[in-house]
Amino acid sequence: MTIERENPMMVLAHRARVASLALAQSTSSCRDKALWEAAAALREVQDALLEANARDLAELQGGAQTEAFRERLTLTPDRIEAMAKGLENIADLPDPIGRVQEEWTRPNGLHIRKVATPVGVIGMIYESRPNVGADAAGLCIKSGNAVLLRGGPESLHSARVIHAAMQTGLREAGLPEDAVLIAPDAQRQHVADMLAASGLIDLIIPRGGRGLVERVQSEARVPVLAHAEGLCHTYVHASADYIMARRVVLNAKMRRVGICGATETLLLDASIAPELLPQMVADLAERGCTFKADARARAIMPELPAATEQDFATEWLDAVLNIALVDGVESALAHIARYGSSHTEAIIASDESVARRFMHGVSSAVVMWNTSTQFCDGGEFGFGAEIGIATGRFHARGPIGVEQLTTFHYEVIGNGQVRL
Repeated sequence: MTIERENPMMVLAHRARVASLALAQSTSSCRDKALWEAAAALREVQDALLEANARDLAELQGGAQTEAFRERLTLTPDRIEAMAKGLENIADLPDPIGRVQEEWTRPNGLHIRKVATPVGVIGMIYESRPNVGADAAGLCIKSGNAVLLRGGPESLHSARVIHAAMQTGLREAGLPEDAVLIAPDAQRQHVADMLAASGLIDLIIPRGGRGLVERVQSEARVPVLAHAEGLCHTYVHASADYIMARRVVLNAKMRRVGICGATETLLLDASIAPELLPQMVADLAERGCTFKADARARAIMPELPAATEQDFATEWLDAVLNIALVDGVESALAHIARYGSSHTEAIIASDESVARRFMHGVSSAVVMWNTSTQFCDGGEFGFGAEIGIATGRFHARGPIGVEQLTTFHYEVIGNGQVRL
């Protein structure tokens, strides 16, 4: 029996490993050309991609039929153009490979340099959002890494068209097409095979719901760069400008409710809640938002549905907002420490000392002052795109761009020294 018949994912991982060696030695101009050509290919296949996406949407079943889930899955001409533009933005970034991160000379004359190098082969496991495949492939190409993609069953048809466009770009640039590979189908076994591919896959990045991330973290024999849920908070301090607070919170929750940077809980100082809370609720309700409120908020607005303990620990990814009243910055920090997922938190305040206390007091990967949590995005950070948001404390935190997809080695340069 051939290896391919035994385990197709291992065959793909072997092919990706070979391609990664060639990609790591390629020039920056070749990798940039691949990205520009892939962007052009995406635009050329727009009609086919929209047809594939319509097929994905038509085949959704059961709980996946929620409006928020469909919104994450849906592609439009504008979203396809955004994918293409994202690849071009990545191409315009400086080459992350070969960067000298540090260098020094020892007393014996040895010159030591810490130099950025590709990780190798990235295993990308993702759900629902088809654009993730393009973003991941683009960032990996730029950073000299091969990538093996496994999307969810709900986006399979879209993912295949996007994958073909990425390989077109590689081919046009004279780079190995195997630098971007995709699982042949959406079988769950492929995930298990990727998690066990130690020695072939160097890093696994899961991007999806809690179930996916927890499975990857518990089963992987390969290093994992993961994020927990996007249980993001926006805290409105008593010193906040009311007009700013209303505008920012409306955007933070309702711009796109199904992304991990959407605010899930509003924390509002109790001293300003009698005036500001009804205004904010009216703004949000007009856009279709519903609410889960604690007892103190309901004392002001009894018509608000009561929140449970579980609600404050829930990433809704929908037009649902938790509301809790707090007594100052320390109370807000305590709430976030109890319920947060270390993703993104924001404070709206005019008092700089309070804002600084908040920003230094949270342990999340991203903390913001007087702006929307929806800016937690690689494109908005100037990374061109992102392969995910890392909430751990090692290697990378926040949006993962090309620099976060590199490791390093040391170069030691001498002139004949021997160690005594």
